[in-house]
Amino acid sequence: MGCCNRRCGLIAGAVFGAAVAILGGVLIPVGNKIIQETVEKEAVIEPGTTAYDTWTAVGAKVYRQFWFFDVKNPLEVVQHGSRPVLVERGPYTYRTRYLPRDNITFNPNETASFLIPFGAIFEPSMSVGPEEDEITSLNLALAGAYSLISPELHLALEILIRTTNASLFQRRPVKELLWGYKDPMLKETYNNTFDGYYNVYTGKNDISKVGIVDMWRGSRSLRFWNNTYCDMINGTDASSFPPFLKKKEPLYFFTSDICRSVSASYEQTRNLKGIEVYRYSLLPSTLASPLDNPDNKCFCSNMKTTRNCTLAGVLDISTCQDGRPIYISLPHFLHGSQELRDSLVGLNPHEEHHKTFLDVEPTTGFTLNFAKRIQVNMMYGPSKVITVLKKVKDYTIFPLVWLNETATLDDATADMFKRELISRIQMLEIAQQALLGVGVAIFVICLISYCVVRRPTIKL
Repeated sequence: MGCCNRRCGLIAGAVFGAAVAILGGVLIPVGNKIIQETVEKEAVIEPGTTAYDTWTAVGAKVYRQFWFFDVKNPLEVVQHGSRPVLVERGPYTYRTRYLPRDNITFNPNETASFLIPFGAIFEPSMSVGPEEDEITSLNLALAGAYSLISPELHLALEILIRTTNASLFQRRPVKELLWGYKDPMLKETYNNTFDGYYNVYTGKNDISKVGIVDMWRGSRSLRFWNNTYCDMINGTDASSFPPFLKKKEPLYFFTSDICRSVSASYEQTRNLKGIEVYRYSLLPSTLASPLDNPDNKCFCSNMKTTRNCTLAGVLDISTCQDGRPIYISLPHFLHGSQELRDSLVGLNPHEEHHKTFLDVEPTTGFTLNFAKRIQVNMMYGPSKVITVLKKVKDYTIFPLVWLNETATLDDATADMFKRELISRIQMLEIAQQALLGVGVAIFVICLISYCVVRRPTIKL
């Protein structure tokens, strides 16, 4: 009788263990469904959601650090055609994006329109010197006029240069070089510190579209490149992406700083203050020459300055800068053609210090840490008429300044993120694994014990 009871008990235990294991297994898809629904609900951009609170608030501090290229031999360049010798000076640091999105309007087509106010507060403690530090750099007015007017009018430009006592290089304070000044030649303020209206999807009925830019400045495509492909506005503004990222799929985002859309590819998984994030970075092919990346053909517009579209590492954005000869690159011409660096002295590209990357939490799609690094360059070239350009041997893309725009979530936000999302997901996963593990263990132990009990006893 006792043996029968033990067998029945072991069978019941095995059944119970199997039931617990099945419950744990059932919880896996059920739990995943709960997680998905919760994330999708909170990722929608509408009042009351986590995404909206993050989207509208001034959260992590965003800084822009500037490094200037100080010319040490300006006279030798003008008088003898020497290569400019550059010394990097910086950083000069400003806090930006401290104002929340403005004029937020929700539209019937489930998009939200808004304006991003721009401001800059100088941070002396994070800078190498005051804004009054002077830098010897390219004369922007002269370089701009050189490209804007035809060679037939160079004589008129030469007269203007002589009249204003201008030269190829100028010495100005950091503050003026960044935020504008009145130039005696063109009477124009060089200041490009504003952006246009954005129209993005809220993800209300399709979470896969949340944050994706629908329109910028009232248009669904750009008007800079005269090409359907290059004028596409792809992806988000990089502050967030649709949730549930897949490593094999690149992230697309539009940045008005370079007047185009780009993509970033998965690089590695990292730990950011206890939160697992995916790091995405721009590929070298982003600014490759059309010879290596045919998709970039429509970004090449000037055959002379790009060496018949063979030059890599720079993007001519003059079409979106009112014709001014502005070229965008990575700092120190990282991933650029060697001849860009050979025309100057003092450049030293470094992958870790000069690349652009995003750290994105894969479940929510929120960007929790980023570094956007861009170098601003201008072009000047030879002239038979303009005195200060007579010794110039070839077209030169000259680096003015490179910036590093960074932000990362603070400790309080990280703790909130882990408490409200990560910990709940982890608790659900632990419950799933514990039920499955305990159930299997009980089932196996009871099954083995039952077999042992059933084994006939040998009598001597």
